[in-house]
Amino acid sequence: MYTIKMRSREREQFIEITNEVQQRLREAGAREGVCILYVQHTTAGLTINENADPDVPRDMLHALRTLVPQHGMNFRHAEGNSDSHLKASFFGSSVSVPFHSGELLLGRWQGIFLCEFDGPRERQIIMKVLRTEY
Repeated sequence: MYTIKMRSREREQFIEITNEVQQRLREAGAREGVCILYVQHTTAGLTINENADPDVPRDMLHALRTLVPQHGMNFRHAEGNSDSHLKASFFGSSVSVPFHSGELLLGRWQGIFLCEFDGPRERQIIMKVLRTEY
């Protein structure tokens, strides 16, 4: 099991973590299996999406802000981050990625992103490597 710590700089931000995950996978020395990632926070999520064009994460954040604005929806949660809890729930707290020959089997344009919805702050992602080689 590994822990990946990331620090966001903005309230809402997509941070690509693909390289960090691949690095930990190499450290594990696993050749075949599945990598499970889990973010331990209620106002952050994980997703796999396009990493080639930075407009994609920007557009996704813009759409989320439009659908669920931070203020103006009569939220009752006193901390003022109800929108962050909703957005994190939309994405979910985990992703699983198979790997082969020690390499993540992501598509050509895919990357793994930490979805920050209540930053800036440090986030912790748990990474579990399930080996299937014999």
